Amino acid sequence: MTDTTPMTQTPSIEATVVRSAEGPFIGQISVDGSITTIEGRTEDGVRRDIIRVVAGVAQRLARPVHLTARDSLGTQEVSVSPDGYTEALTPVSPAPQAALDFDSIVGLGDSVPAHSPGLVPVSDDDTLTQPARRAAAVPDLDYLFQSVQPEEAEEDEGIDAAPPAPAPAPIVAPPTAAAFAPVTPVGGAHVAPPEPPAAAPRLVDAVPPAPAPVEPGPAAASAATAAVSEPRSGSNVVVPTEPHDEERLPTLGDFMSGRPGTPAAPAEFGWQGALRRASFGLINPAPGSAELARRRSVATMQRTFDGPRTIVVINPKGGAHKTTATMMLAATFGEHRGGYTLAWDNNETRGTLGWRARPAKHQNTAVSLLHGLDRFVDPAHARVGDLDDFVRAQGSAQFDVLASDEDPNATEAIDAEAFDRLHATLERFYRVIVVDTGNNMRAANWQAAVEAADQLVIVSTVREDTAASAAWLVDGLREKGLEDKVADAVTVLSASSESPDPQLARRLRGHFGSLTRAVLEVPHDPALVDGGAISYELLSRRTREAWLRVAAKVAEGL
Repeated sequence: MTDTTPMTQTPSIEATVVRSAEGPFIGQISVDGSITTIEGRTEDGVRRDIIRVVAGVAQRLARPVHLTARDSLGTQEVSVSPDGYTEALTPVSPAPQAALDFDSIVGLGDSVPAHSPGLVPVSDDDTLTQPARRAAAVPDLDYLFQSVQPEEAEEDEGIDAAPPAPAPAPIVAPPTAAAFAPVTPVGGAHVAPPEPPAAAPRLVDAVPPAPAPVEPGPAAASAATAAVSEPRSGSNVVVPTEPHDEERLPTLGDFMSGRPGTPAAPAEFGWQGALRRASFGLINPAPGSAELARRRSVATMQRTFDGPRTIVVINPKGGAHKTTATMMLAATFGEHRGGYTLAWDNNETRGTLGWRARPAKHQNTAVSLLHGLDRFVDPAHARVGDLDDFVRAQGSAQFDVLASDEDPNATEAIDAEAFDRLHATLERFYRVIVVDTGNNMRAANWQAAVEAADQLVIVSTVREDTAASAAWLVDGLREKGLEDKVADAVTVLSASSESPDPQLARRLRGHFGSLTRAVLEVPHDPALVDGGAISYELLSRRTREAWLRVAAKVAEGL
């Protein structure tokens, strides 16, 4: 139906929320004298529905409107924008306890038709009801300080669980003018109240016509009030989680929970980012699908863990890119989680992780830390800064490296007990530990690392020999009873050249895809070929993005 109801450019809008003696909360909205009535189980739910209706008025006028709001807390003047954002214009003025009562806005005497103008229905088809269900899950907010977000509504559990109440006797309201014009609530569809008969009175709620007229009087009023207090299937009734307190004042928690969500960052990549930069921000297209996927990967990595996490990189063959994978995972976690990440060379004798890392002023290794572990036994005196004597900081990549023994004359080896002691100490200072392993899966420290792993990463180049070694490793782990760790592992296939064998790559994806949680591929990068120190800044964007996807997939298992 086309809306022809006139509206002034400066409408007078008032809203009142009261609680009936035995039932729900009742809200009335007056727009230039046209009144709409809303019912809800909670006062906050009615407030939110009021804001949606008033936001619809603001949408029609394409500007904020002024609202005078009254409820149990008092009276306040607020401004409501077309997007539902509200701003306080005055402080809350406490009202006398007797100033607002149910009978002052709801008459209980005259019998009227069941469907009346100005009534906001609470059926499943009511577009105001669906956002109200979503908003009802939000904690109490500071009076009317809520923003209505244009998001798809979610069903509130328990709303449809209650059986429908029998048809109640009508509750009547005093005759008023016709309801104000239909509005479009934020995030909802066009809501059009039914055609009003001339000067027809209204019901507080949409109920089916009674089978027979009910004589007005105290008995009818009592029955009607009791009926509307019962939950109804498909209504905007929300069961409160705690008893309503008429004297409750908003808290800091209420204020903080009313903050709007963090706005999405502008596009940085693709043609969308180039257009935004070229126009100096005057044109700001939404990020593309690839950039949104990248943001999801970063968010997955940045999520909070409930304790330190250990990632162990394995393949018993040399040249399988274990050390490269360890460095890339640590650099990616360090960059996106802000440090407290360690790459640890757990080779039982000598590994190459220290050679691939940025050098430090010292040559200390894991063996040196093992000898100085008594410095970190007492938590009251141990400091993370003291580890600088043993680890090698990697600059802007924001991770540290703990190298394996580099003394060619050394005869001491790291065993299982030494690994456990080092691991227990390092977990107190690092959130994420990425462990590089040697080539002997029978070594005690190798087995200790696998036992301590929260996530295994099986690496292989796209070559028959390294892939066969990885497959043999998986078989051995399963035979040792580590099927669960294998099933949760991530397999990383690294291209050994610019054009790896596509047929072999398909075979590897099929084989390891049936044994591990995920199989990902990373491209060949010339910056990783020479065997020298890895500079994360010199890697291609394609390489960094591929390792970001790998790190995100690994983080899912943590």
